[in-house]
Amino acid sequence: MGRIIGTIGKGLGVALLFLVVALCLAITIIPPFLDRIYYRGPASGHYDGAHFFNPDGEFRIEAPPGTSRQGFIARWLLRQDDRPEWPDAIAVKPARPAPFAAPRGMSATWVGHATVLVQAAGLNILTDPIWSDYASPFPPLGPRRVAQPGIRFEDLPKVDLVVISHNHYDHLDIPTLKRLWDRDRPKIVTSLGNDTILKAAGIPATALDWGRSVSGAQLNGLPDQSVVQCGNYEHCPDYRVHVTRNHHWGSRWMTDRNRALWSSFVIETRAGNIFFAGDTGAGDMAWPAEAARFGPIRLALIPIGAFRFWKGQMKSDSHIGPEQAVQIFGKLDASTAIPIHWGTFRLSYEKWDTPPRMLELFLRCEGIARARFAPLRIGQSIQVPAWSPVPREGKRCDRRAIAALE
Repeated sequence: MGRIIGTIGKGLGVALLFLVVALCLAITIIPPFLDRIYYRGPASGHYDGAHFFNPDGEFRIEAPPGTSRQGFIARWLLRQDDRPEWPDAIAVKPARPAPFAAPRGMSATWVGHATVLVQAAGLNILTDPIWSDYASPFPPLGPRRVAQPGIRFEDLPKVDLVVISHNHYDHLDIPTLKRLWDRDRPKIVTSLGNDTILKAAGIPATALDWGRSVSGAQLNGLPDQSVVQCGNYEHCPDYRVHVTRNHHWGSRWMTDRNRALWSSFVIETRAGNIFFAGDTGAGDMAWPAEAARFGPIRLALIPIGAFRFWKGQMKSDSHIGPEQAVQIFGKLDASTAIPIHWGTFRLSYEKWDTPPRMLELFLRCEGIARARFAPLRIGQSIQVPAWSPVPREGKRCDRRAIAALE
């Protein structure tokens, strides 16, 4: 009987392996029809006339040392990659935010992953909103949410502005954006090409290149330099969105790779500047300073997760880890930061709580008080303090503790 079961098990394993090989071949052979052209325009320092690219070095997908990319992908598909276990579900106490913030006030609520509700000077701003249970074109296949959104959609105040960093499914979620558009008609700002994907779903958006900006007045049909006057500043379009460089890539269907641009953002408001890093690797690490040129950053939203694809890896080309996040915080000269892009969708190989634990250790290495860049619980809100310089005192770098998390 055991021999029969073993034979059946081997047969299923072989069948699954052939399925994986067939899938890989299909991805290579079939998909020209899945390619999409989202943007046409003149060539530039990061666009060759057909595809966007990182001017600070092309994006690389690296396999673990001693393995091939093909073997790495096969083990990942077969779940034979020895990744640490994640919890099936995380308890969340959803927030019920106020309708809006005071004219000089700023608060932020972590909804989960890269989604943050920032309320500043009467504006309600959402970053890369996703309320869906799966970050995938084919749910229930793909990454599943282990923590419910930190704000119930029905408790979400009227949204004025949405920024979308790039077109991966965990950042550009059409079902969520459709619900937001139907309910609130928010202004949506993204980078080149992503507006095509949104407009195909009936969602208008403004797409800009790196280094370009748009004012709230323009988004509301007024001349760029219009003086916007509002009584109590509730939902007042007195803001400017700058689309800024980061280091990443884009795709919805594999073969449409880099047909649309990725970006970070600086949002200028009456209450102060907000920086949203989007999804990013380290690249040349010069891009944070480019964002800092727009003035003091009161709040920065910086990713810390999905950086590990094998044991001991501290960063990948597509995602920064906690060490780089602390460096970026310093280069931005930001006053307060919230770590994002961890603990919601399992996208890589670190444990669920490795990113925040490692972040705290690297903050100590730089002598930065934890309160300046403290992990939040999903659903937790903070009142963002006014900008102030970040002192660096008492550096204590526990390399043994860091190594224990590797």
